[in-house]
Amino acid sequence: MQIRNSIKAIIIKGENILLTKNHDHEGIFYLCPGGGQEHGETFHETLERECLEEIGQKVSIGELLYIREYIGKNHEHSAFDFNVHQIEYYFECQLNKSEEMSFHPSNPDQHQIGIEWVPIHELLQYRMYPQQLRKHIIKHVNGEKTPIYLGDCN
Repeated sequence: MQIRNSIKAIIIKGENILLTKNHDHEGIFYLCPGGGQEHGETFHETLERECLEEIGQKVSIGELLYIREYIGKNHEHSAFDFNVHQIEYYFECQLNKSEEMSFHPSNPDQHQIGIEWVPIHELLQYRMYPQQLRKHIIKHVNGEKTPIYLGDCN
């Protein structure tokens, strides 16, 4: 079994965060844009490609904010994620275009049904994964110190 790297973007504009909107058998859920690193790609190359695929926009990549592990057998989705071990790297990013624009993903994920600006102050009311990331994003926006390594969480 291999460990998979996934590189994610935290895109905040004003009071909102840009998330992909997804649908599964439990309903609607949200994720930060990004995805799996391919052989030979740097983290930045992965994130640039994934943002074009999922949100249809180029991003400027800033600092690394969080590292999260996901060991599927330890969480509520272990029935289908039992053998998954993924390490996710969350970078602060900005959209390259300053004006409001439409999003045209070139290769959205299987469950992705849209893209949405979500109010950060309402983030705890959304089914977002990883769930623990929501409180860290809120603290980050409020200028509070947060850990970089979040551990094995969902």
